[in-house]
Amino acid sequence: MAWIYLLVAAVFEVQWAVTLKYTEGFSRLWPSVACALGMIVSVYFLALAQRTLPVGTSYAVWTGLGAVGTAILGMLLFNESREIARVLCILLIVAGVLGLKLVTKTA
Repeated sequence: MAWIYLLVAAVFEVQWAVTLKYTEGFSRLWPSVACALGMIVSVYFLALAQRTLPVGTSYAVWTGLGAVGTAILGMLLFNESREIARVLCILLIVAGVLGLKLVTKTA
C-alpha cells in the first residue's frame, strides 16, 4: 500500500507544481488555493508512504516522479523544449525510480 500512497503523492506533486505556474506568483486566488491544497495532499500521502518505506527512497521517488510528470506536462501545456537530450535525461530519472522500486524492501 505504501507504493500506492507514494504514487498518489507524486500525482499531487505534479498537480501543485503545474498549478503553481497558473498562480502568477500567488496573485490569482483559485489557482493559489488549488496549488496549496495539492501541496497538502501530496505531503500527506508522502507521510503515509514513509510509515513503511525508507525516507530516502520515498523522497527520491516522490521528487523524481514529480519532476518527470511536471516536465512532461510542461512540454504539453507550456510548449517547453522537447529536445532529445532533455527527454533522455527524463528517462534516466524514470530508470532511477524503477531501480529504487526494485531494490527497496518495505518495513
